[in-house]
Amino acid sequence: MSFAGIVVDGRGLEHPEPLERVLAALDGLQAGQQVRFLIHRQPYPLYDILRRHHYRYEVTEVADDDFEILISPP
Repeated sequence: MSFAGIVVDGRGLEHPEPLERVLAALDGLQAGQQVRFLIHRQPYPLYDILRRHHYRYEVTEVADDDFEILISPP
């Protein structure tokens, strides 16, 4: 299955770089695209930002303490 969007791999990066990268990716989304964000911890500040701006997101734990967050525009 192909993925239509932007993949941001924030695993292993220090704060605030993962948050900055995913927010930049959201700014660059084209119509019909999503962001797939890979991260090594729960990004709670990101969830607050996404809710505030009405983005939809789905969180999946893909391994111990590794998460995939699929983000769709409002």
